[in-house]
Amino acid sequence: MQKNIVVVTGGSKGIGRALVGRFLQAGYPVVTCARSGADLEALHQAMRAALPDAVLHTLPADLSQQAEARRFTDFVQSLGSVDVLINNTGSFLPGRLQDEPQDGSQLRQMLAVNLLSAYDVTLALLPGLLAQGAGHIFTICSTASITPYPNGGSYGIAKHALLGFTKNLREELKDQGIRVTAVLPGATLTASWEGVDLPAERFIRAEDVAEAVFATYSLSPQAVVEELLIRPQLGDL
Repeated sequence: MQKNIVVVTGGSKGIGRALVGRFLQAGYPVVTCARSGADLEALHQAMRAALPDAVLHTLPADLSQQAEARRFTDFVQSLGSVDVLINNTGSFLPGRLQDEPQDGSQLRQMLAVNLLSAYDVTLALLPGLLAQGAGHIFTICSTASITPYPNGGSYGIAKHALLGFTKNLREELKDQGIRVTAVLPGATLTASWEGVDLPAERFIRAEDVAEAVFATYSLSPQAVVEELLIRPQLGDL
């Protein structure tokens, strides 16, 4: 039986790339996006080499821009029905609120990338999920969604808001057959931590996050993991 589409936003690197690979490995057709067309082509080549029969669709898009988010969701809808939506697009700018530009540009940038991208993509694809009465929405939040960090600044605000968005979705959709899960990873070995003088063993592996998401999705429709909190074994950095 043909499987419905899995959508992973920001799938060219890090956790997103691991999620793309895990669902492709399980035989699902996957649609993803990233700002860089070159990164998406590299993803295509890597997945084609590892999984020759996998079905992967990509589109370069900057989801922090509402028009680009709409272009991406139109592309997704042209391909078929969606079973899983994973809102993974995000960006981290460290710094203290007191040091950010006083015009509010950093907060607006963090909200656009980390919150509004998920909001716009979800609202565009939600009618299809509601019509079929089934589906699973994941948002990749962060431990910064529940813990304020000294250098978190506007990123922490945006991630707190993303968790609030996810909780609202869960409450609204629980009686309509759609499962909603917030994923809160701690320090994960991705490009965000490049240059940090710490051993790889101190971080979560992106593949572990992807495996946990897939296991959560694989539960019966009678069960939902509302919040999936994953930390390095030795605790937060």
